[in-house]
Order: sequence, then structure tokens, then C-alpha cells
Amino acid sequence: MKLLHPIIILFVSLSISAQSVNQFDDNGKRHGTWKKNFEDTKVLRYEGQFDHGKEIGRFKFYKNIRGKAVLTASKEFNAANNKALVKFFSSRGKIISEGEMDGKKYIGTWKYYHNDSDKLMTQENYNLKGNLDGERFVYYSNGQVAEKQNYVDGKLEGESVWYSIKNVILKQFVYVNGELHGVSKYYNPKGELIAEGSYKLGKKHGIWKYYEHGSLVEEKDFTPKSKYKTKKAP
Repeated sequence: MKLLHPIIILFVSLSISAQSVNQFDDNGKRHGTWKKNFEDTKVLRYEGQFDHGKEIGRFKFYKNIRGKAVLTASKEFNAANNKALVKFFSSRGKIISEGEMDGKKYIGTWKYYHNDSDKLMTQENYNLKGNLDGERFVYYSNGQVAEKQNYVDGKLEGESVWYSIKNVILKQFVYVNGELHGVSKYYNPKGELIAEGSYKLGKKHGIWKYYEHGSLVEEKDFTPKSKYKTKKAP
């Protein structure tokens, strides 16, 4: 009989452990450890802790890849509010992006990484409404800035600049309230100006000039009712 005691103890322990998962409190709210599988499978979908209906601590979320649970995201919940520090992962376990969420809204600074390295690819900022706000940068894999833009409450505002991998300016645009509005310039990879003109409320406006090897070769008039008159340079 003494040999049976460890087996009985183990069975009781496993039974108690199983009963302590996916429980509700007296008010019908999730409480304690919760684990859920993908429907009709034994593959784990998520796991984490609830405190009377409120997520607390670290939650892990998985993808079902060929019958195996593969970590796809983690959320570290703040016990005092709905905010969480979030990380998204590739199927190889590499961090794809990370930042903060308030419910389903992105807030604060978010970082995105290149697929083949841990180097930063994009950095952007969100306001408390979940809209892009402030400077946004895109980087080449060598760390060189590829794009620089500015947002105000979800809309492009001010100057946007695009660079080559050799730090040569390729394009310069001006946005007002999310629309192209102001002087724009285009450059070739050598940094030579190839076109310049203005936008007004998202459309080309006025005289646009086009260059080859530093010399003006053509002008186009985009003034309303001008019927896009073209003038070749002498």
C-alpha cells in the first residue's frame, strides 16, 4: 500500500492543478490562471493571469503552426490601467516590433526591426488617441535614415525627406493637414536637382521645372485653366 501513496498524491495534485485553471470568481469574472487552445486542438492559443476580470502580468499569445504553438506576441499588463508593454515575434522567435498599447490602441513610441537583423527599421510615435504624432523615421539596415516625416494627430505635417543609402536627399515634400502643399523637389542619386515645383491641396500647381545635368530643360504650367502648358527651355 505504501507504494501507492506517491501515485495517489500525484493524481490529486494534478487534479487540483487542472481545476485551478480557467476559473471564475463569484461575480462571473475570469480569475487566476487562464489557458485557451485553438478550437478543436490541443495547441495553446494564449495563457496568462486574471485578477477578477483584469489581465495582470505577462500574457503570451501563440500561432498554430503545423500543430505546434509558436509564440507570436507577449503583453505585460499594468495592474492599474488598460496599458500593456507589447512585443510581436516572428515564427523564429525574433522580435518584430515593440511598444505600448492602451487597449487596442498603439500609444507612445513604437519600434520595428529589420527581418534579417536586430537593427531598427522604423520608429514612430503615437498620441493617447492612437494616432501618429511627432517624428517618424525609417532606416536602412546600415542605420542610415531612409525617410523622415512629421505627424500631427494622425496627419502628415511639415517637411518630409527621403534619403539614399549614401545619405543623399532624393525627395523633399511639404505637407499641410495631411496633403501635399508647398514646394517639392526631386533629386537623382548624385544629389542633382531633377524637378521642382509646388503642390496646392494635393495637386501640382504653378510652374514646375525639370532639369538634366544641372540645366533647365523644360517647364510645365499647372496653374488652373492653363491646360498644362509645356515650355521647352532654350
